[in-house]
Amino acid sequence: MRPITMFFSTLFLSQIGAIPAFSQTQDVRDPLQYADLADLSADAPIIVHATVKKAIKVAPERAPNAPPGTQRFYIIASTNALIRGQGGVGETIRYVIDLPLDDRGRAPKIKKKPFIIFARRPASGGDNVQLVDKDAQIAWTPSREQRVRSLVRELVAYDAPPAISRIASAFHVPGTILGEGETQIFMETETGSPISITVLKRDGQRKFWAVSLGEIVDESARAPVRNSLLWYRMACFLPQQLPSAALSGDISSNSRQARSDYRLVLGDLGNCPRSRRP
Repeated sequence: MRPITMFFSTLFLSQIGAIPAFSQTQDVRDPLQYADLADLSADAPIIVHATVKKAIKVAPERAPNAPPGTQRFYIIASTNALIRGQGGVGETIRYVIDLPLDDRGRAPKIKKKPFIIFARRPASGGDNVQLVDKDAQIAWTPSREQRVRSLVRELVAYDAPPAISRIASAFHVPGTILGEGETQIFMETETGSPISITVLKRDGQRKFWAVSLGEIVDESARAPVRNSLLWYRMACFLPQQLPSAALSGDISSNSRQARSDYRLVLGDLGNCPRSRRP
C-alpha cells in the first residue's frame, strides 16, 4: 500500500475555491459538445479545415458495405488549414464518406462547403486520408475550429493527461479525529503514467479532492476544470462505482467511506454530455 500523502494547505484550498466552471467557451447553438470533439480529435492524427471541390457518387455495386440509407461519395477537397498533422498534408485531400439520405432519397449537397476533417493516413498514402469515424466530417465554423485547436493543444502538450485504463486500487484511512480522513484512488493509464485522486476531510472543513498526474501529490494539485482534457478523461470514462477488486483487503467501514468519496468525485465531475455516439 502506498503511503498516505497529506498535502492540503491554505494555498491549495484557495486554489480549489477559485477554479472556473469551464475551460472553453462553447457556442450554445452548437450541438457538438466538448466530449464529441474530444472523441474525434483524440483518434485523429490528421485534422484539416477543408472545402469540398468534388463529391463524386460511388455506384452501389462498388460500395456493397455502405450502411443502409446512405450514399457513398468519393470526395476531393482543397486544404484551407492544417489543424493537426505531423508532416503536413497536400493542397488536396481525397477520402470516402457515406452520407445519410433524406426522406426523398437525396444526399446533402456538400460541394463548395467547408468542413473539419478528422482522419488518419491509409496504407495507400498519397493525397488519400481515411476518416476516423463515419461522421468525422463536421461542418466548419470559426467557433468550432477554435474549439478543436484548443483541444489539440491539450492533446499534444508534454503533460497531457493520458487515457485511463482502469482503477487499480483505492483505500481510505481515518484521521486521528472523528470525521477526518483521507481517501486515495490510483488509476492505470494507457501510457503507464500514474493518475491519482485524493479526497481529504478535515475537522470543521468541507471535503476537498484533487487529481495528481504523477507519483507525488503536491500543493498545486486540484480538481479538473469542466470541459478540459483531464475532466474528459475522468468524467467520460471512469466507472460509475469503485470496482470491488480495487478495495481488496480494506475493512468494510473504510471501503464504504472510499465508495462514498468516489461518488462525491463523480458528482462533482458531472455527466459527460454527447450529441453523437463515440
